[in-house]
Amino acid sequence: MNLLSLTNITAGYGSAQVLFGIDLEIGEGEVVTLLGRNGMGKTTTVRAIMGLIKPWSGEVQVDGKNYAGQPPYAIGRAGVGLVPEGRQVFPTLTVEENLLAAAKMPEGRNRWDLTSVYDFFPRLKERRTHLGAQLSGGEQQMVAIARALMTNPRLLILDEATEGLAPLIREEIWTRLATLKAEGEAILLIDKNVGALAGLADRHYVIEKGEIITTVTAAEEGQAITATLERHLHL
Repeated sequence: MNLLSLTNITAGYGSAQVLFGIDLEIGEGEVVTLLGRNGMGKTTTVRAIMGLIKPWSGEVQVDGKNYAGQPPYAIGRAGVGLVPEGRQVFPTLTVEENLLAAAKMPEGRNRWDLTSVYDFFPRLKERRTHLGAQLSGGEQQMVAIARALMTNPRLLILDEATEGLAPLIREEIWTRLATLKAEGEAILLIDKNVGALAGLADRHYVIEKGEIITTVTAAEEGQAITATLERHLHL
């Protein structure tokens, strides 16, 4: 059984349909990407998964249970953590307060607490008394990732994982995500850095105009995977 399965998800805003039958699967410990140009439906797919919009039809299953249309806290309790586009760090809370605001230790999932996230992102320990508004964009993204980890998720979703970050910070984020993969964390990634994603993910879904147009696996493509993805993305 897959950890997450989307089946024939349609969704939109008002009368404007954005998603047209999205099918997507993520197994335990898999790293999967959702790739596409701007405006193709990536973030809408994430919002449908997280209960931030109600799908018009289809199912969002976690461990075989359908959560489509349920509120965000329900999907969170099921073990799905989100690093949202734009980071959305609380600007008037300290780093530590941002992290504690999300802290959860569900039964059987207690890997992440303040000590472990500070070990994972040492810079955050140094900045733990700084307000969210005082942080750089890269530091805010670290807070957003650490905050999601503090929910002790079974699946971590990152929407625009490194958008707008300096190259050195991007490399640090990719290194940390590779560590999570090595530790068996299931991850759904959205980002524009095809080269980095190609070396990290097991499977890639390419979305165009609200439909999955192809699925590319690392095992099938090998060293040609970056070129294959760029061709499908018209880069």
